[in-house]
Amino acid sequence: MIGGVNPSLDVVIGVVVGFLLGVLFMWVRQRSRQAEEERTRALAAARVTVRPEVSRVLNLLRSGGVVVGPHDEVVQSTAQARTLGVVRGSRVVVPEVLALIRDVRQDGHPRNMELDLKREGSTSLHLMGRVAPLDDRSLLVLVEDRTAARRVDETRRDFVANVSHELKTPIGAVSLLAETLEDAADSPEDVRRFARRLQIEGRRLTDLVRQIIDLSRLQSDDPLLAQKDVSIDEVIRMAVDRNRVDADDRDVVLTAGGRGGLHVIGDEAQLATAVSNLVENAIMYSERGARVAVAARSLVLGEEEFVDISVSDNGIGIPEEEVQRIFERFYRVDYARSRDNGGTGLGLSIVKHIAAAHGGYVHVWSKPGQGSTFTVRIPQHSTREAAPEPGAGGTTTYDPVADAARGDHPQEVAG
Repeated sequence: MIGGVNPSLDVVIGVVVGFLLGVLFMWVRQRSRQAEEERTRALAAARVTVRPEVSRVLNLLRSGGVVVGPHDEVVQSTAQARTLGVVRGSRVVVPEVLALIRDVRQDGHPRNMELDLKREGSTSLHLMGRVAPLDDRSLLVLVEDRTAARRVDETRRDFVANVSHELKTPIGAVSLLAETLEDAADSPEDVRRFARRLQIEGRRLTDLVRQIIDLSRLQSDDPLLAQKDVSIDEVIRMAVDRNRVDADDRDVVLTAGGRGGLHVIGDEAQLATAVSNLVENAIMYSERGARVAVAARSLVLGEEEFVDISVSDNGIGIPEEEVQRIFERFYRVDYARSRDNGGTGLGLSIVKHIAAAHGGYVHVWSKPGQGSTFTVRIPQHSTREAAPEPGAGGTTTYDPVADAARGDHPQEVAG
């Protein structure tokens, strides 16, 4: 055709171009497939596998365990490692741990670590751990939560320091009085006076040592060594008898009442000690002419039966901000009064631990100037029938239950 392009040539060119494009597409597709296969083979070759025996050991660990690959990826981790916040997803998210991993990978030397891990919305965790090579491509990270152990260590150190401080005073007083007594040998009156003081300090020292032993026993793994059916009437009688002389010396009216015939399963000596400590405190922190009452009652909470043993007084009371602290070891609301009356600061701590050992707790009602009611509440694991409440002709008592029902809710102190 003159003046134009031959249509047949256009068709040929189109076919050739289409063929070339098809060949190019197939070549690119094949190369892409080959590259993907090579990448898959490379990843498979690089993938770290955990030996079955190592995996089984990790699953048995109570501490956090993590196997880390050559690119800091988490190959395997235990639930504890995730719970502690060391691992999130497939990564180690604690910078200090990650830095240690890289140091160990670089030189192959195992390293130990100790760090405080801040956690959102809670106190920090004290972690101890170790990073070591597992094989030529992976590392093993072990992390243990030592928060509770460190708290126990701190408590133990504080306790030893407090005991040392508390022992210094009576021991020093005994030593000084002994020297003074020797110098006063020519004065019978001075000898008698210093001998009385020596007896007081000796009794204080004896009480302190006894209560330290009691507290240590209560904090052992098995504080209830003599469980049996315990009469609450007998517990109250023993506690009142122990404190009768002190009550009479201070002109404090000490009474016992409430419901009789109640029984629990527990340690009679421990329960008597708990109630006795409460009675002793009530007498100690009451003025002359005050009243202290001990009473028991049974109650049902939900489907469980409990026995309440309450000790009430109309003494000086406890400021609200101090109520939570009174169960701390060696804490005293009125240090001078406690020291003057031979208090050790351990009585209420012992009460709290005894209540906890019996599956119960202590709760407190108190107002400055009005008095206090301490109640030990423990489960009533007994099928014995309790005696009826005292009738109108019974002994009149200063009822702590009614006293605590003046519109104020007791404050519970768990064991």
